Amino acid sequence: MSPVDGPLSDVRVLDLTSVVMGPFATQILGDLGADVITVEDIGGDTNRYMGVGPHPQLSGVALNLMRNKRNVSLDLKHPDGREAFLRLAETADVMVTNLRPGPLRRLRLAYDDVRARKPDIVYCQAQGWPTDGPDADKPAYDDVVQSASGVADVYALQGGEPRIVPTIMADKVSGLTIVYTVLAALHHQRRTGEGQRVEVPMVEVMRSFMLAEHASSAVPVPALGPAGYTRVLSADRRPQRTADGWIHVLPYSRDNYQQVFRAVGRDDLADDPCLADRASRAAAVDHLYAAVGDALLQRTTAEWLAFCDEHDIPCSAIVALDDIVAGMPVATHPVAGDYRVIPNGIRLDATPPSVRRHAALIGQDADEVLSEVGYSSDEIASLRAVGAVRSRTS
Repeated sequence: MSPVDGPLSDVRVLDLTSVVMGPFATQILGDLGADVITVEDIGGDTNRYMGVGPHPQLSGVALNLMRNKRNVSLDLKHPDGREAFLRLAETADVMVTNLRPGPLRRLRLAYDDVRARKPDIVYCQAQGWPTDGPDADKPAYDDVVQSASGVADVYALQGGEPRIVPTIMADKVSGLTIVYTVLAALHHQRRTGEGQRVEVPMVEVMRSFMLAEHASSAVPVPALGPAGYTRVLSADRRPQRTADGWIHVLPYSRDNYQQVFRAVGRDDLADDPCLADRASRAAAVDHLYAAVGDALLQRTTAEWLAFCDEHDIPCSAIVALDDIVAGMPVATHPVAGDYRVIPNGIRLDATPPSVRRHAALIGQDADEVLSEVGYSSDEIASLRAVGAVRSRTS
C-alpha cells in the first residue's frame, strides 16, 4: 500500500451509495486521498456479488470499487443506527448518496436532516431522475438510463435496432460527474464556509453527455437538420478487417487518407475531390470509411500498424480485455489474496492518486470509525447488541 497522501487528504467523505455509480465516484475520491467512510447494509452492496471473486464478499469488481474506504454497517432504520450515521456526518465534509428521495425522507436522512447536524456539509444526491420532476422516485439503472438519454437511439440512427453500450456507461459517466460536482462544491465550501445540496440526476447527465456532439444540426432555432453527428453515425465507423485479423485505423487529415490509398495503389481515391477539406470529407464519410476498409484488407495488421506509425496516422490494434487486465499491477489483499489493481488513470506529479487501503469487508472498520466520533467501546458493544451496528466476515 502506498504511503503517499493525495490532494484530498484533509477531506472526509461519508458514502451512502451502492452498485457502481456512487462507489465508483467515492473510489476516485478515495484514490485522491479522501478519508471515505462507507455505510453499508449488512446484506452487502450489489457490487460485492457482480461476478466471481476470491472471497464471498469480494468480487473482482468490488476489490477495486471498495478500495481506499473504511466500512461501517449500520441499521439506518434503528434510531441508534441513524444517530450513529448523523454523528459520522458531523465530522464529514461531504456526503454522497444515491438513495431516492422517498427512502431518504423515510430514513430522515434528507438534506435538511443532515444539514441540521452539519450546516456546512456538501450533500450530493445522485439518482436516476431529477428530484424536482414527476419521476423523482422512479427506479433507474444504467440500462434504463442509456435508453432514456439517447444512447439506444444512436444505434437506430446508425441503421440498426436500438441497443445499449455493453458497459455500465451511464453509471460511470454519472460517477465521474459526481466527482467534479463534489469538488466544485467543496471548493466553494472551503472559500466561503457555505455548504450546499448538489444533485446529479443520471438521465440529465447522460443527455448532456450525448448531446455534446449529437445535438449537432438540431441546435440552431429553427433546426438546420436532425440530431445526430454524421461522422460518428456512419455504419462503417468501426474496427476494420486486415489480411490476417483486425485493426482500427482512423485517417483524419487529407494526407492520412492519401497515404493509405496510395499504399494500396488507389491513386484514384487519393485524388478524389472529396478529400479537399474537412467539410467535404465529412460529407463523404460513408464513402471514405468504406474505401479505407477495402484498402486495409490488402495488408496484415502488423504491416498496417508499422505503416501508420511511420506516417503518423491514428491507429490501434484491437486489444483484448483479458490482455489489458493481465497488464495491471498485482497487490495482495489480506483476506482475498492476490488481485489486479486497476490504476486510476490520471497523473499528478506532486500528489498522485494511490491505493492506501484494500477493499474492506462489511462492517470491518466500525469500532475504529465510531470511536473517532466519540463512542466508547462499551457504547459500541451496546450498539452491536441491539443490532444498530453489525459486521460480517463471510
